[in-house]
Amino acid sequence: MFCFLAGNPGLAGYYRTFIQALYCGLNQQYPVWVVSHAGHCKPPSGMEMIEDTDIKELEDVFGLNGQVEHKLNFLKKNVSKDIKLVLIAHSIGCYITLEMMKRASELQVLRSVLLFPTIERMAQSPQGKLMTPLLCKLRYALYMPVYLLSFLPEGVKASLVRFALRGMKTCDESSITTSINLFSVDCIANILYMASQEMMKVVERDSTTIKQNLKKLIFYYGTGDSWCPQQYYDEIKLDFPDGDIRLCEKGLRHAFVLDASKEMAAMITDWLQDDLTKL
Repeated sequence: MFCFLAGNPGLAGYYRTFIQALYCGLNQQYPVWVVSHAGHCKPPSGMEMIEDTDIKELEDVFGLNGQVEHKLNFLKKNVSKDIKLVLIAHSIGCYITLEMMKRASELQVLRSVLLFPTIERMAQSPQGKLMTPLLCKLRYALYMPVYLLSFLPEGVKASLVRFALRGMKTCDESSITTSINLFSVDCIANILYMASQEMMKVVERDSTTIKQNLKKLIFYYGTGDSWCPQQYYDEIKLDFPDGDIRLCEKGLRHAFVLDASKEMAAMITDWLQDDLTKL
């Protein structure tokens, strides 16, 4: 079974094209699941956003630790203990994946593919230096404009998203429809709160967990990624010379789902051919 762990914003809809392409690339023989982050998407009409009663003892359900427990709880509820897993993660999902492997060593993880992994020094990255003051001190100022925009008709919201992404030659349609969730104050509050925790808590790379699971891990770094710059690739490559640590040669952006989902899915399918015989 394949399970995908999202970046932030952690909405499954952003990865729809990627997941579909991956499923088809695997000849539709293996289930491919993607789990949204808790609190990041609007609940269906008539339902409210609530904390999971099974993990109610957790003080910080929508924080970084709560998101790790949310994914572990999902697997515990829905996946048999003897099922072999291929975990694929993007951005902060890579941090969550390493935490899952650390906390639940009983998981039958065959392989973990970590795409553009934000697993260390996020606040010190070029983008982190820019975003940390906004996320940690000024994020509350964004709530009122989001609240006002939430009353706009869906078509107008979609037009605003298209305008925001106008600089891209091609843009995945699912990214536009999914982005309408970002006009919800509840969703944006949880997204920004989790992001603020990323800046504060994702500091040291967990080299111990990486070393213990090195043969199961594939890392894929970008050449112009302002969240995990090439310097981070160079250093982890130096620390783990025997690891499967790759540097993007295609110029893909950190948010690859915006315009390169099918290309990424094809690459991953190729990487995992040997593992498929073990599933």
